[in-house]
Amino acid sequence: MKKVLKIALISTIMVVGFQQAKAQQLPQFTQYMFNNYIVNPAVAGVYNYYQIRTNNRFQWIGVPDAPQTFSFSVYGPHGSKDMGFGGYFYLDQTGPTSRSGGLFSYSYNMPINKEIRVSGGVSLGFLMFRVDGSKLDMGDMSLGTLDPAMFRNSKSVFTPDASIGFQIYTTYYFAGISAHQLFGQRLYKSILPRGGEYQDTVYGINRLKQHFTLSGGYLFMLNRDWDIEPSALVKYMIGSPMQVDLNVKVMYRKQVWAGITGRWQDGISLLLGYNLDNKYLFGYSFDFSLTGISRHHAGSHEIMIGYMFDKLK
Repeated sequence: MKKVLKIALISTIMVVGFQQAKAQQLPQFTQYMFNNYIVNPAVAGVYNYYQIRTNNRFQWIGVPDAPQTFSFSVYGPHGSKDMGFGGYFYLDQTGPTSRSGGLFSYSYNMPINKEIRVSGGVSLGFLMFRVDGSKLDMGDMSLGTLDPAMFRNSKSVFTPDASIGFQIYTTYYFAGISAHQLFGQRLYKSILPRGGEYQDTVYGINRLKQHFTLSGGYLFMLNRDWDIEPSALVKYMIGSPMQVDLNVKVMYRKQVWAGITGRWQDGISLLLGYNLDNKYLFGYSFDFSLTGISRHHAGSHEIMIGYMFDKLK
């Protein structure tokens, strides 16, 4: 019975890295408004120039093995046709588990009238989940006859991924809808003893659930120097509570900005940024948590760096 309990506990630890039944499975970024492409693949061809963005998030400072997320994206239009291309790569790591992936996008946009255009896009790529056994700590529990090698090896699962999105937009406002992890596939992976040897066997099922997002924003040009732009992002995963981000950003001469974001039942974020020569972007945000875990960490930091190429069309 003791051996069965030990095996069950080890299996549970391995499953933790994969199963997120009641939480959003996709990486989360506070500065989504400066890189809508990672939210909606339809954005790939919306702007008339190519741009590069990196978003680096360090969550729950002070908590051991807290989540860290790094992303890199590049996207822009075709030189002469109403279409766009892009690529997005990321690494989302929490303690012994990590999730990495890459998506490549194609989008096409068309006019509805002289002011309004609509764009549709699709992304195809991959996901990889990984568990680093060397970072698993069983504490003082005796492993008995279990092979310690299972805690030194890394195990991973590789699977395809896809997203789709649509966006309607003008010079002053936009509204979009997108769906992610379209395949909703199941993942199987484990190492448990069988017949005195360790080999792969099914320990359970983890399904990648579809995520749906709604996004929108409006640019108010107050005068020659000042602009204000409210925006919103709504995220929903089947079986998980809806998450709502509301943001207000104030810009001075389109060079310096400051903003505040409220995440429903989660926290508040402060944002600062600078646009150098209309080519280089630098952004920083700090998240204050309003949940119980706030007593155990010193907030979350996020850094955004961007580069915009000269206009192509």
